[in-house]
Order: sequence, then C-alpha cells, then structure tokens
Amino acid sequence: MPSIFTKIVQGEIPCYKIAETDEFLAFLDVNPNSKGHTLCIPKQEVDKIFDLDEPTFERLMNFSRKVAIAIEKTIPCKRIGMTVIGLEVPHAHVHLIPLHTMEDARFIQKTTLSSEEFQTIAKAIQANL
Repeated sequence: MPSIFTKIVQGEIPCYKIAETDEFLAFLDVNPNSKGHTLCIPKQEVDKIFDLDEPTFERLMNFSRKVAIAIEKTIPCKRIGMTVIGLEVPHAHVHLIPLHTMEDARFIQKTTLSSEEFQTIAKAIQANL
C-alpha cells in the first residue's frame, strides 16, 4: 500500500509544494511544529532513510540544504533544525523546522495555520529558492 507521501507525489493528495525535482519533493508539513516546517522526501518510496543508496541519500541532503537556506531567508527564526525520525510515515523524509526555542524541535507543540497562511508561506519560500 502506498504511503501518504507516495500519494502526495502521485498527486492523489494535495500539498503546499515548496520545491520539486525529478527525484525529490519538498512541501509544508500540515501539522507543523512551527511556521515554515517543511518535509523533504525522495519520490521513490523507501521506508528508512539509511536504506537509500548512498548517492540518493547525498542528493536528498543537498536538496534539503537548498530548501533549508530558502526557509531561513523567508521565516524569521534562530536557525533551521533538521531531524529524521521516520516512525510516523514509512517513507524516508527530512524535517526542516524553523527553530525559535528547543521546544520547536520536540514534536509536542504544534502550530495551527489556515490554508491561506500555508499558501502564502509556500510561495514566499519558493521565491527564495
């Protein structure tokens, strides 16, 4: 059964897209830790990030870096945190989280945004890529 991220890649589920290449997709997390929280995924469905072959893993990290730099230019924050947990969705993914405090990295407090806010944030980050 395809993961929710595969369904997003296939266009079956909408997303707030930030960036896309032939191999990777970046989109806003709809249950964000903070404003601008973004997920970077390989389009190929692989459960665990360390199961990616080394060149794909390296390209995912390079893709994530470019997206993180754009987020940092867009969202006022102390820094962009990066985490890989992978328990909630069986599809390799990188969380890029604008950090104001350590609490933003803990996945305990969530930020609620309207559809319009998500769209505005996505467009602003895209403009900084």
